Amino acid sequence: MLYTPILLLATALQLSTTPSFEEQVIDAEVAIGYGVAIGDVDGDEKPDILLADKKAFVWYRNGDWKKFVMAENLTVSDNVCIAARDLDGDGKVEVAVGAQWNPGETSETEKSGAVFYLIRPSDPTQKWTPKTLHHEPTTHRMRWIKSGETAHLIVVPLHGRGNAGGEGAGVKVIAYEFPSDPAGDWKYEIIEESMHLTHNLEVIGEESKNSILIGGKEGVMFLKNQGSNWKKEKINLPTNPSVGELRLGRSSKNRKFLTTIESIHGTTLVAYEGLDQNLNSEELERIVLQTQLKEGHALVAADFLGIGSDQIAVGWRLPNEAGEFGVKLFVPKNGSFSEFEEHWIDKNGMACEDLQAADLDGDGKPELIASGRSTKNLKIYWNKSK
Repeated sequence: MLYTPILLLATALQLSTTPSFEEQVIDAEVAIGYGVAIGDVDGDEKPDILLADKKAFVWYRNGDWKKFVMAENLTVSDNVCIAARDLDGDGKVEVAVGAQWNPGETSETEKSGAVFYLIRPSDPTQKWTPKTLHHEPTTHRMRWIKSGETAHLIVVPLHGRGNAGGEGAGVKVIAYEFPSDPAGDWKYEIIEESMHLTHNLEVIGEESKNSILIGGKEGVMFLKNQGSNWKKEKINLPTNPSVGELRLGRSSKNRKFLTTIESIHGTTLVAYEGLDQNLNSEELERIVLQTQLKEGHALVAADFLGIGSDQIAVGWRLPNEAGEFGVKLFVPKNGSFSEFEEHWIDKNGMACEDLQAADLDGDGKPELIASGRSTKNLKIYWNKSK
């Protein structure tokens, strides 16, 4: 495994903490790297890395980063997404996956889309057993959420059934209730179908009071589980943009910000400031941070530098006009992106398909984990910032 130091120097806005990351390649033979998830697979109290690759769902053991195949060749078409989270409190993640990625087929369920729950073996390094769940065509993204003692798997297709070009029926966002016996029947319901083309979702809120934000053609939708029903509310963003990626970040003074990539597979990185803890705002300020992405496809908001407000890491997968692609970090000054610094994390070494943040070594500082499409790699960027 390649292990290369990367040093990111502070520039004009002298920071008390200098961004510094060390790159480690843990897999140089990734087929596509559609999606990354983080969680403790083997119960050793250390977060592992899970990957939805082209034909296999795999995990990498924290420490030696040895790769284990959980399931492979579940469908004819590619895998596309993965969700991992400890739902029952045993210290080990439950895992769901999406496959049969065929975005051009929006009508026939046999030819497009698949959802599986992976039943854990006694030894997690061996193959897991897939449990087939209901699905809609163009299954694209999924995440686990919890509300009190109840957990749901939220699955979001790319298109509505029968759609063409984002026009037609609404996308059926599905909430599957996690059952006491995952090998048995799963109840599910359609919780939203007003959006016509979606791309990603974000889990927000406290551990036991999770809600979700969904980004797509019509902007951002807020969905909150209220027991017997789901509250739905559109977040009104200036310019009413199409949103591909989205993350909720923490700014100073007990406020939050929303960061987005616009449009879907777009060029523009934006921060919206002015949200309170309940995502309310009389007026949001739209701050454009970057307009030179090409197929922007990955986004993270976290406090990598320990400065009390989150920074934004963004990844894109094709060379822009300057011939550049990779991962960059945007650092706000005094808790606001009205002034910011911009730092390369990986220049031209990561055609970024997905990006996650997690503290992998227990030092209290989150690392970045990225999967690359044309670069066919999976990397950890170890946070060495001081």
